[in-house]
Amino acid sequence: MSFSNLLMKNSINGSLRSTQSAALLLLNVSTRQGHTLRGKPPGVARTLEQRLQDDNVTDPEIVARINIGFPQLKPSRSAQLKARLEHLKAQRASKELEQLARGNKLLIDLDKVQESYVQKTGQHDLRLLADHYGIFEHLFGSAYFVPRVPLTIRYELNADTLSPVYNGNVIKPSEASKAPLVSFDGQLDPITGKAAQGDSYWTLLATNPDAHYTNPAAECLHWFIANIPNGKIVEGEVLADYLPPFPPRGLGYQRMVFVLYKQESRLDLSSHKLDAKDYNNLEKRTFSTLDFYRQHQDELTPAGLAFYQTNWDESLTNFYHNVLQIKEPIYEYDFPKPYLADQKFFPLKQAFNLYMDKHRDIKEVNKEYLQRKLAKTHPFEGPEKPLRFPNAHPLRDVPSWLKTEIRKRRLGTGRVQDY
Repeated sequence: MSFSNLLMKNSINGSLRSTQSAALLLLNVSTRQGHTLRGKPPGVARTLEQRLQDDNVTDPEIVARINIGFPQLKPSRSAQLKARLEHLKAQRASKELEQLARGNKLLIDLDKVQESYVQKTGQHDLRLLADHYGIFEHLFGSAYFVPRVPLTIRYELNADTLSPVYNGNVIKPSEASKAPLVSFDGQLDPITGKAAQGDSYWTLLATNPDAHYTNPAAECLHWFIANIPNGKIVEGEVLADYLPPFPPRGLGYQRMVFVLYKQESRLDLSSHKLDAKDYNNLEKRTFSTLDFYRQHQDELTPAGLAFYQTNWDESLTNFYHNVLQIKEPIYEYDFPKPYLADQKFFPLKQAFNLYMDKHRDIKEVNKEYLQRKLAKTHPFEGPEKPLRFPNAHPLRDVPSWLKTEIRKRRLGTGRVQDY
């Protein structure tokens, strides 16, 4: 064979191998674990989230969120770095700290750590938590704000015990039966973070976006204090007395939200005043934070936030009857009955006894299991002792479904564990 013929034969063989490898590659792409792929392969086809985004196109300008709070004036990065370096130099130059550290006697003041956290990143974290719990969405719609004034709220349980309001912690209605102790720095400038000059007035609102019975979009007003001078709550104008939370039984957790507003000056909010005779009138306590802010947005700016969760407890029975003077509502969920296909004469690949039990009354099945258990239980000596080697005892002349059932009884597995 000549050299040219040999070269042509090798080229033909090479092309055949490449064609075969391409065909195998195509076969591997179109199959996955023995199943034929339908449509485009993963990574090429669009995900369900991408398809839903294409179907529900929204205008970015319409859904854009608006910050209605105070801005924050931060020092330059060079000034922050300079202050940090000076602090580190002072710490390293302290001989007292070095001696305490070497003697394993250095203690960290957690109160100072908490104070530093609240001043630097605590309020930003609170804003993220409020977003997670849907506070801004259900109170202000598409608006939000970063709390600039730390708000401390504590419920007094007794003379020595206080229950503080953290970021979404659970406080029972029995613990929140009295008005809480509220404190904040009324002389703080929310923009600069320093003491402000002159008098300042504040408004404190406590609402529950989950408590309204007739209008799910409305809120229940629990507390309203306006014209608080310089952070002194006791000197503020009480427009609505404090009403404890009253989450109904069976509805889960509800949110109690405290919002602190800074006023431009002293305001006349008497139109929102609730008479003393309407203290327990829930319809009169219908409130909308968004409408309130739209009405007074030129005079009020949200500056502080705190919230907690609460759910039903036994103390609310007396509260509904004696304070609200209504029947206590109790909600229960009606679970749908499990779906059962039409009964077949010969069910394939299903255990005979389990299939038949699906179409029996559950009370009859429970009664049968209870009778079987009591029949093997001595009134004084208790139940029979289990076999030492349950699987070592042969089962003869017994249907397959009954063999499995007897093995389960001996081993104490399956539905026998429920009884």
